[in-house]
Amino acid sequence: MSDILDTIAANARRRVAARKEGIPLGELRERADALLRGDFRFENALKTGGDIAFICECKKASPSKGLIAPDYDCAETAKSYKRGGAAAISVLTEPDFFQGGDADLQAVRAAVNLPVLRKDFTVDMYQIYESKVLGADAVLLICAILDGAFLREALALCDRLGLSALVETHTAGEIDTALAAGARIVGVNNRDLKTFNVDLGICMALRWRVPEGVLFVAESGITSAEDIRRLREHRVNAALVGETLMRAGDPAGALEALRGAGGTRED
Repeated sequence: MSDILDTIAANARRRVAARKEGIPLGELRERADALLRGDFRFENALKTGGDIAFICECKKASPSKGLIAPDYDCAETAKSYKRGGAAAISVLTEPDFFQGGDADLQAVRAAVNLPVLRKDFTVDMYQIYESKVLGADAVLLICAILDGAFLREALALCDRLGLSALVETHTAGEIDTALAAGARIVGVNNRDLKTFNVDLGICMALRWRVPEGVLFVAESGITSAEDIRRLREHRVNAALVGETLMRAGDPAGALEALRGAGGTRED
């Protein structure tokens, strides 16, 4: 599965091409521009000024783990996350490898008033306009499949629309690319998307490379209150947690347990 990321990205390009046949870029752009400019509420929600903010993920399946949540109800899951004190919700909308869809994002948007991240594989500006129309507050930009020029253009478009952008990295070089492009939120994925190996130490080893004033998000491999304690020690601003919460019978309770003693809840 060493080329799974490239496979998913290629599939995303095919999806975008097909969608452009249904709704041309010009028409989609007009729809997005007709909406009120966003207020960057996703990144603002991560600026707690204190404890780690939790971005809790609605995810039915993944390429590495297969089906995660057989009885998937993204709206009810999002409500449980809110009860547990989530700062924001991440929704997988990639259909073929994660069994997500745009309807999931819209259902979550209708269910809770928390900021919503559209978690998909952005390879075309079309998807950013699409995210705005769907009601997302933020998009994901993955450095491993994007070059610096695309990142700069994508971030500029997000700014124009009032969307936040979580720029995902895995290496020091990708962090440098993200910062050079103007990223205000840098995530470090502890899972290597080419091998699926997970090491929580990756984000902690790279934390120093992201300056104060840029939000730092730890992604993947977070399973316990001890993990969160270690991330606190490294001044991580936010943690994106999916599988651990999705497998819990009580997502709100699982989130409270992750926060652990000494954590504060943002309602």
